[in-house]
Order: sequence, then C-alpha cells, then structure tokens
Amino acid sequence: QVQLVESGGDLAQAGGSLRLACVASGRILMNNAMGWYRQVPGKQRELVANITSGGSTTYADSVKGRFTISRANDKYTVYLQMNNLKPEDTAVYFCWGRIVVLSLSQYEAEYWGRGTQVTVSS
Repeated sequence: QVQLVESGGDLAQAGGSLRLACVASGRILMNNAMGWYRQVPGKQRELVANITSGGSTTYADSVKGRFTISRANDKYTVYLQMNNLKPEDTAVYFCWGRIVVLSLSQYEAEYWGRGTQVTVSS
C-alpha cells in the first residue's frame, strides 16, 4: 500500500556533501515519522536521523552537527543533507517511515525503502 523510494546516493570525497531524498507514496492517511538508517555489510543497521510529523528530530551522535534531516511541506518527502562527509559514512542508506495507512481500519505500519549507496572516498 505504501512505497518509499530513495535517491541521491553517490560517490563523494571526504569533506564533501550529498543530499538524499525519500518520497513516500501510496494510500497514506498520515505520515507520522520518517527517517534514515544506514548499514555496512556485516554490521547492524543503525539509525542516522529521524523526524516526526511535528518536526522533532533525532540524530546519531556520529552525524550530529554534520547531517540535517528535514521534511517537505507536503510531509511526503524527507531529505538528509550530509555535509563534511567522512569515509566512515560510507553505507547503504535506507529510508524509513511510520505511516498510517488509508483504509477502513486506519492502521499504522512501518515501511522501508530499498536503499541508496553512499560512498565517501578519502
């Protein structure tokens, strides 16, 4: 019923910047929260940043001060502005959403995008 599609992953140099975007589409009644996770092969997926429908944000300590999460006015798109990139930021970045589905029973569910690769070279 709901899809999340990421874009913006690319190769960047250390100290450079990238901006990721995630668009939610489908039978959405309310997009309560969206965020970004990242995963390196062999390691657990970790939270990078999260934003609620009210605009409250959280960040991993490793990215705080360098990354900024934001939402478009329509609440269906979330961005991750990544500045001062470091090689350790290299990972597949996944979009995440906690979404109330438009249906006879308005249920809340968790959705994931398929990921976008970010590679930071030194």
